[in-house]
Amino acid sequence: MRAARFGVLAMAVWAMIAAAHAASDEAWDEFRKSVEITCLEAAAADLDGAKATVDPFGSQSFGLALLQGRPKGGNQPVMMICVYDKKTRNVELGGEIEARPP
Repeated sequence: MRAARFGVLAMAVWAMIAAAHAASDEAWDEFRKSVEITCLEAAAADLDGAKATVDPFGSQSFGLALLQGRPKGGNQPVMMICVYDKKTRNVELGGEIEARPP
């Protein structure tokens, strides 16, 4: 009888852990999508054809993304750093950085 109760308890704990893990994965996916969308929106006035590469977790306080595109009216590709405040969800963009081939 004790073994059966322990088994049920163990299954319940495992189910809670699995649910929490799934929820945290979904939360991180949502975070990354928010960083990408917000950064690309902020860069739309400066960059044509921008693409974002998002740091999967960012720092403790900020989401981080590297944006790549062409400056409005320009031909040479550039990069910009986007910093996303996790609390306020506001972003700041760095200046244009010349994109050089590796």
